[in-house]
Amino acid sequence: MNSLTLLSPARDLEVAKAAIQAGADAVYIGAPRFGAREAAGNPMDDIAALVRYAHPYGVQVLVTLNTLLYPEEIADAFDMAKQLHRIGIDALIVQDLDFAARLFRELPDLRLHASTQCDNRTPEQVARLRDMGFKRVVLARELSLDEICAIHNTVPDIELEAFVHGALCVSYSGRCYMSEVLLGRSANRGCCAQMCRMQYDLLDEDMNEILDDDGKPIHQQYLLSLQDLDRSAYLGELVDAGVTTFKIEGRLKDATYVTNITAYYRQKIDAIFKSSNIHIFQTFSPNPEKTFHRGATDYFLHGRTRPMANRMTPKSTGEYIGEVLEMHADTLRVKLLPGIVLHNGDGLTIGDEGCSVNGINGNIIKINKTLDIKHNTFKLFRNLDTAFLKYLHAQRRIPVDIVFRETTDGFALRIGDREQTFVYNKQPAQNPEKALDTIKNQLSKLGDTPYTARTVQIECPPYFIPVSVLNDWRRQVTTEMNK
Repeated sequence: MNSLTLLSPARDLEVAKAAIQAGADAVYIGAPRFGAREAAGNPMDDIAALVRYAHPYGVQVLVTLNTLLYPEEIADAFDMAKQLHRIGIDALIVQDLDFAARLFRELPDLRLHASTQCDNRTPEQVARLRDMGFKRVVLARELSLDEICAIHNTVPDIELEAFVHGALCVSYSGRCYMSEVLLGRSANRGCCAQMCRMQYDLLDEDMNEILDDDGKPIHQQYLLSLQDLDRSAYLGELVDAGVTTFKIEGRLKDATYVTNITAYYRQKIDAIFKSSNIHIFQTFSPNPEKTFHRGATDYFLHGRTRPMANRMTPKSTGEYIGEVLEMHADTLRVKLLPGIVLHNGDGLTIGDEGCSVNGINGNIIKINKTLDIKHNTFKLFRNLDTAFLKYLHAQRRIPVDIVFRETTDGFALRIGDREQTFVYNKQPAQNPEKALDTIKNQLSKLGDTPYTARTVQIECPPYFIPVSVLNDWRRQVTTEMNK
């Protein structure tokens, strides 16, 4: 796992498959229980199916078992870890260090990664985790490039995983107790009530509302709601600082979000490092503003970068597309940015209000309801682009070299790193050129397999071999490749 890795989230098996098709090098998915997302647990059978699906692509499967555990839960969690190890997962992500210590003792072959909730923000903490046996730490999101570099320089023999995209928790390392204190729902147990996405007043010591820069009271605004992380412009700097894994947050996100964001970072990584052996065929241009998007911040990567929060809304604002010039009942008169085309069904946001397009006549937009705008903002955003979603599809293929050669009593076919020999009665072809074309064409038809033929090399004279025989040989080899 030492090579540069793009790690994508998976709410379930189908989302994991979407991430793989879009170009993920690894996916992380919740265990049946104790996965720090109460709504994102997955049956053991689905995780086993994911391992079978992912490994032919060379994709790693990481499983989160990263809540803090009560003493009476340790036995169940340990049994779960043993099952996951037998299934063949590539690593387990944990937070509870007492639980991790038992895993190191009793399942020494199971690779463990230290969850970001372990508060991985100092060289001393990372060194301690390294000494325990952890192979990778998931860094705190709040670290700067200099702090990441200091950790790598001090503890160079452990892999560093850093979040590059997705929702941000307002508390350090996601160790938030606000939800538990106020509502009895522990974020560290996977059932956060998202208090940071709620409205608040900002008061002084005398309980008076503080005024903003425009002299207006800061009243019932989303003061703790951070914008989403986006470090796509700094991937090279992160690698230089010692990061080996780029992590996308979002184990509650759907397949459209995961496909779009994974494809976006796949393109960024390949453009910078030009080392990918992944072939993706896609019908869309990735754009993070086209799926769930609260705005963007690089957070503390280059110091405290403002603004980090969006006081107006905790919802997905989407992409900025223009201005509302006039609003009347369920009709908007707008001025759109050049190149923006709206469609019926598109979702729009103005401030904290959302609506959808019901009709378009020039710059007059009919919407599905009357809006109640609380703030003096008339910027127009689109958070649902129906045309974009229509073409949101990615298909992944692994390039392989094919070699077909003659043996003493038949032929050998090698696809990638798998080779099989076949006994066959050789018959010289009456049309040599056609015979060679037939062999080459049939062996390169890899169909619904994860592979695509990069080269096809024929190392034998032109023999006549029926198409059905060639197809059968090809299927036999690719079946072995997928085991």
